[in-house]
Amino acid sequence: MKSLIFMILTLLVIDKSSAQMLTGTVYEKDENQNEIPLVGTNIFWAGTEVGTTSDDAGKFALRRVGGDSLELVISYIGYKPATMLITKQMDSVKIILSINRELNEVVVTGTSLSKYIDQLDARPIEVITSKELLKAACCNLAESFTTNASVDIQFQDAVTGAKQIQLLGLAGIYTNIMFENIPTLKGVTNTFGLGYVPGPWMTAISVSKGAASVVNGYESITGQINIDYKKPDDIERYYFNLFQSSHFKTDLNANAAVQLSENLSTMLLAHTDFVTKTFDDNMDSFADQPEVKQFNFMNRWNYHSFTGYDSQFGVQIINEKRNAGQISESHSGTHTGHLYDINIDTERYEVYAKNGYVFSDEPYTSVGLILNGQYQNQNSLFGYREYNSRLRSFYTNLLFETKTKDEIHAVTLGGSYVFDQYDEKFNGIDYFRKESRPGVFAEYNFSPSNRIAIVPGARVDFHNLYGTLFTPRIHIKYGLDDNTTFRLSAGKGYRSVNLLAENLNYLASSREFVVINNPTYEEGWNYGFNLTRYFSISNRELRITADYYRTDFIKQTVVDIDSDVRQLRFYDLDGKSYSNNYQIELAYELFLRLDLVAAFRYSDVKTQYGDHLLTKPLASRYKALLTLSYATEDRDWLFDTSFLLNGDGRVPSTKENPVEYQRAETFSEFININAQVTKKIDVIDLYFGVENLLDFKQDNPIIASNDPFGEYFDASLVWGPIDGRKFYLGLRLSVL
Repeated sequence: MKSLIFMILTLLVIDKSSAQMLTGTVYEKDENQNEIPLVGTNIFWAGTEVGTTSDDAGKFALRRVGGDSLELVISYIGYKPATMLITKQMDSVKIILSINRELNEVVVTGTSLSKYIDQLDARPIEVITSKELLKAACCNLAESFTTNASVDIQFQDAVTGAKQIQLLGLAGIYTNIMFENIPTLKGVTNTFGLGYVPGPWMTAISVSKGAASVVNGYESITGQINIDYKKPDDIERYYFNLFQSSHFKTDLNANAAVQLSENLSTMLLAHTDFVTKTFDDNMDSFADQPEVKQFNFMNRWNYHSFTGYDSQFGVQIINEKRNAGQISESHSGTHTGHLYDINIDTERYEVYAKNGYVFSDEPYTSVGLILNGQYQNQNSLFGYREYNSRLRSFYTNLLFETKTKDEIHAVTLGGSYVFDQYDEKFNGIDYFRKESRPGVFAEYNFSPSNRIAIVPGARVDFHNLYGTLFTPRIHIKYGLDDNTTFRLSAGKGYRSVNLLAENLNYLASSREFVVINNPTYEEGWNYGFNLTRYFSISNRELRITADYYRTDFIKQTVVDIDSDVRQLRFYDLDGKSYSNNYQIELAYELFLRLDLVAAFRYSDVKTQYGDHLLTKPLASRYKALLTLSYATEDRDWLFDTSFLLNGDGRVPSTKENPVEYQRAETFSEFININAQVTKKIDVIDLYFGVENLLDFKQDNPIIASNDPFGEYFDASLVWGPIDGRKFYLGLRLSVL
C-alpha cells in the first residue's frame, strides 16, 4: 500500500505541461436558431492521426500533440467541414457547423483505440471495442477478456467446460451482466451463460468496477459488465466467420442487415458451435472437454420515426446440448461397467423492447421504457444426480431524464419491476421460489465543467420475500489537471441467492449438500478509487491507471468446502468477509504501430469459515499481464500476443481422504501465453493463433477419477487450465 501511495504521489508531481486537454462542444442551428448538439462529429488535429468524436451531448475532449498553435479539423457527414486555429492559451471551444448543400465524396482514414477509459463518465468505465476483441479467438464472452487485467475467467470444474467471471477477486455472481442495459445471465443462466454470448456478435464490452448506477438495479456489488451487440443500422451489412481449433471445436457465425424502409431496419444473427470429438490427454478416463452442440439465433429490429420516437426490439433463441464424463470404463471403481455420464440440455428464449421519446419542445428531456422477458429450461444429469431447473423472468424499467440547457444539472427518475420464478428439482426434491420486486430510483448529475462530476443516486425496492431494500450510491470525478483524473465511488448492493444453480459445479463430486441456514439474500458495501494519468512521451500518449476497491459483506451465504472434504455446507456469515483489490496498468505505443499494455493486480479475499478467517480457495492472489500488438504500415498484417502470469493460491484441505486421493493445499504460479496473426485481404481476414502456448495443465484435476461413484470423487477443485495447448485458424468476411 505504501508503494502504491508513493507511485501515485510521484505521478502527480511529474510535469503537468507534458500534455494538455482541449474540450469543446459541436452544435448546429435549426430554423429557430436553437443550438442542437451534433453526435459523432469527427474532430482531429490537422496532419496527425490524433482525434476523437463528440458524445451524445455534442461534447468532446482531445489531447494536444504539442506546439503553440495547431489547426483543428471538424467534419460531419452532410455538413460543411470547419478548420480552427487553436492557440496554446485556448482550453475550450464552441463549434457551430452548417449544412452542406453540395456534397462531394470524402474519404476519412484514421486509427481508433481498441480499449480506452470513458473520460466524460464519473464512473471508471473501461470500454473494450471490437478491435480489441479481434486480438484473440473470442468465440464467446468467456474468451473475451484474454487481454484484460481487470476480469478473470476460470473453469468451474474439470468436466463440464463451464467458466465463470471474476471481478475484484470475487465470483461473477456479484457482477451485474447486462445486454445493452438490460439485465441478463442471472440465476440459473449464470453457470453456462458466458457461452451464450457469441464473440462475433459483440461490438463493445463496458467494464465498470465498484458500485454501478442505481438506474440498472440493486445488483452489481463488485461491478457491471454491459455488452453491446451489432445493430441493424450499423455500417456492416453482411458478415461471416469460420473458426476451427485443434481441439475439434468449430464455430460458425453469420449476420445480415436489411434496410426495409427509411424508418425500419432489421438484422438476423446466427451462431453455432460444436465439439463432436473428445480426448483424454491426462489418461484419467474422463473427457478433457465436453461434447457441445449449440444453436443460437437473434433477430433485431430498429425503428426511427424522425419525430423523437425510437424503438428497438428483438428475440433470441438458444438450444444447447452438453455431454461430458467418462469416455472409458474405470476398473477399480465400485460401479464397474457403468460410465459416469454428464448430460445437460438447455433451451432458452429471450425477447426485449427498448422505446425512447425525446420531447420536441424540450430537447433536453426524454422518456424511455425497457421491457424484457426470459424463459429457460435446463435438464441435467451428473452420474446418478439429477438437477432440473426452469426460469421465468420479466423485467421493465421506466426512465425519465431531463437536464438544463447548460448541462450542468441532470436528473434521472424512474421505476422498475422485476418478476423471477425459479422451479428447481434436485434428486426428486422441489425447490420453488417466486420473487416480485417493484422499485423506484433517482439519480442526480452535477457537472459544472468537464473536470468535475458528482453523481449521487438512490433506489428503494419492495421485495415480496425480503422486505424493503434501500440502495444508496455515489460517484465523484475530479480532474486534478488536464492530464489527471481522480474518481471515487461508494455504494451498497444486494442479490438473491440461488443455492443450487450457482453451485452446479459441485454436482460433479460426491459431496453432500448440507444446508445449515436457508439462503435468502446477500448484502454488501463497495467503495474505492481510480486514478488516471496521461503523459506525452515522444509525441505518443502514455496512460497509467491505478485503482483500489474494497468489498465488505454485511450479509452473505457462505459456501464452505473446507470444513469437510465430503460435504458442501451452506450457512449465514458469522464474522468477516471482504475483498481488497489493487491494480495498476500502463498503456503506451512503444514504436510506431507497436502498442504495449502492462498491468499488475493483487487481490486479498477472505471469508470466515467457522472459526477460521481463510483466503478464498482456488483463486490466484495476483496477476501480471503483458500484451503486445503490432500492425504493418498498411495494416494488412496484425500481430497480437499476451503473456499472463497467474499467481499462487490456496486449495481446500483433502487430508481426510486416503493418501492417493489427497492434493497439495497450495498451487504455484503459472504462465499462459496466447498469440495470433491476422492477414487482411480486402474484405477478408485470415487469422491463425495459439492458446496456452506452454501447454500448462493442472495435474490430476479430478480426485478419484477411477471411482466416480465412490465417496471420494471430486472434479470441482480446479484452479488452472484443463485442456492444454490449442491451435486455431479462422476466416472473417465483412461487407459494408
